[in-house]
Amino acid sequence: MNQSIPIRTLHESLTEAEREAVEAACSHYEQRPAAAIDALMIVQQQRGWVDDERLYALAELLGMSATELEGVATFYNHIYRQPVGRHVIHLCNSISCWLQDVGALEQHLCERLSIRMGQTSQTGQITLLPNVCLGCCDKAPAMMLDGELIMDLDKDKLDSILDKLQGEGNG
Repeated sequence: MNQSIPIRTLHESLTEAEREAVEAACSHYEQRPAAAIDALMIVQQQRGWVDDERLYALAELLGMSATELEGVATFYNHIYRQPVGRHVIHLCNSISCWLQDVGALEQHLCERLSIRMGQTSQTGQITLLPNVCLGCCDKAPAMMLDGELIMDLDKDKLDSILDKLQGEGNG
């Protein structure tokens, strides 16, 4: 979290639609901070990620410190605190996936995309991230692509998926 950035007022940092959606989320909880994940996801859905300025504005709106909200944001690996590609691949790295040689699939993905885990392709099309567990150990190895669970992965299946994604935006 960069504490030297200039912070605009709440009304300048969040759109009216974002503020209204956060207020609606807060109405479902007894305490406003309980809507933290919902609020972070609202901003992320609109902007693709949650930057420092929006995090500070959300913290103010929720009545919590920016440090507390940062703790929530960084705990959940599906809240992005840095820009990500148009498509995000979360590759499961649980023990079940490792037993099914997800390491070879990770290497294949990295080679195909010319990136390392945690990076985005040069075109900005695809980001590759690790995921502790996707909860489908009986169908390992697995990944999540833009929120869709894909199981029983192999190189051919990965190549088919990548060909489709790369065909959309050439990379």
